[in-house]
Amino acid sequence: MPESLLLKTRHDAVLQITVNRPDKLNALNAATLDALDTAFAEAAGDEGVRAIVLTGAGPKAFVAGADIAEMNSLTPVQGRDFSLRGQRMMRRVEKMPKPVIAMINGFALGGGLELAMCCHLRIAADSAKVGQPEINLGLIPGFGGTQRLLRLAGRAAAMELCLLGAPIDAQRALALGIVNRVVPAADLEAETLKLAAQLAASAPLAMRGVIDCLNVGGACGIEEALEYETAQFGLMFATEDMREGTTAFIERRKPAFSGR
Repeated sequence: MPESLLLKTRHDAVLQITVNRPDKLNALNAATLDALDTAFAEAAGDEGVRAIVLTGAGPKAFVAGADIAEMNSLTPVQGRDFSLRGQRMMRRVEKMPKPVIAMINGFALGGGLELAMCCHLRIAADSAKVGQPEINLGLIPGFGGTQRLLRLAGRAAAMELCLLGAPIDAQRALALGIVNRVVPAADLEAETLKLAAQLAASAPLAMRGVIDCLNVGGACGIEEALEYETAQFGLMFATEDMREGTTAFIERRKPAFSGR
């Protein structure tokens, strides 16, 4: 796995992962998908990492899509395998036990928007544009775009973005619920790292419980989801973090969570 495909930077307990193919607008080829899969697997097991920021290198793109040159010659079977490869990696991100923030610094199109949507939070520069333009290539989204757009923005918006294939600006993405925050491009990194540091200081086991509950609840009926939430809530009472958090509240001090 070429090291250069990704750049990794530590900011205390925050790990920043940067897709490093700026000459290709950080397009996702098979090697990059595999590199991201490995990087997130390692981050999940690193006790020193409590939050992750994902972004793209250069001023133009977060990730401008999948690598069209690589896809052009794929057979139907290879195309299916490429889709499964991307979906497998993005499910790993979505199910990460630590919060992942997409720092959308430019174009997030096709596979790039799909990658951003599998993150737990998304902060976009006011100059960013997002979209699912696959229909313009005679394709459909293959890394989960139809399903995550449906869940984030609703049926009407998902139909519009996928059928028309036209990008939308950051403010419209915010209005549709595709991104959480829009900030001036000059402030994007500082604001994202500030949020990541806040998450890194929070209760790790409780954050994992929230992520698990929302993932489970988004894929099942309300009764099953509520039962799962109750079970997770009860488990929190076995943690040192719960005792620390409630004691700190009573004592009117800031809690120091240990992740135990």
